[in-house]
Amino acid sequence: MPEGHTLHRLAGAIDTAFAGTTPEVSSPQGRFVDGAALLDGTGLERAWAHGKLLFVDFAEARTLYVHLGLIGKWFVLPVAPEHAELGPPVVGEVRLRVADERHVADLRGPMACQVVDQEEVARLVARQGPDPLQPDDGTAADTAYARISRSGKTLAELLMDQTVVAGVGNIYRCEVLWRHRLHPLRPGRSLRRTSWQLVWDDLVRLMPWGVRTGTIITLDDVLEDTATAWERGERPEVPREFGVYQRTGMPCLRCGSTVRTKVVAGRNLFWCGGCQRRT
Repeated sequence: MPEGHTLHRLAGAIDTAFAGTTPEVSSPQGRFVDGAALLDGTGLERAWAHGKLLFVDFAEARTLYVHLGLIGKWFVLPVAPEHAELGPPVVGEVRLRVADERHVADLRGPMACQVVDQEEVARLVARQGPDPLQPDDGTAADTAYARISRSGKTLAELLMDQTVVAGVGNIYRCEVLWRHRLHPLRPGRSLRRTSWQLVWDDLVRLMPWGVRTGTIITLDDVLEDTATAWERGERPEVPREFGVYQRTGMPCLRCGSTVRTKVVAGRNLFWCGGCQRRT
């Protein structure tokens, strides 16, 4: 399942392609015909995300709600000149197509695809925890910690719980716990408030780079090199390197101890057996 930065990046692509236009909306697959009819010929105002939930606001207070789930994909692509009049041919099972003469966005395999009103949007967002990629009024870390500090579940479970923190997936949970030397199997109620603040601030720092580059960055040297290149106006290819994620049996980059793994919350968890001790 895509992590939150992917949804924010996708929302930005939809915004760039269609905000302020009146695109055609259709359901080539036929499973979203009624919903597409409500949006077709209606002005698209903006796209935005909260955690792993994607919303596209249209005129007349109508919002398209999409949850990609495990297999959903939504690609936003420019239309080739030869397809400008009729649009590119449909490939595969396309649940939803948003298109104009310049861009086409095809949605395949989502877990949820619905037209909802503003009351339902508010309800969906209220069920989520705070999103490190959303503007913060200063209460987001406290809101998340209130849920963590009352729980006997492990930190690894809590970070994957979207009602605790929205948008964090398996890679970010493994890496941010490693970065702060926290054992992933310790209970949430044992976590100090100051330790949680460090984790939250790190997510706020790291996740926007995932939006910018399309790649999760968790190593400081990679982040520094990438930031320097961006300051120069360059857009380098970011190496897919991590501290512990998918490094089972390999030495920890910090202390040299063996990286361990265990299935937690349905996903393979990775941590260092040396510098992430329970105590």
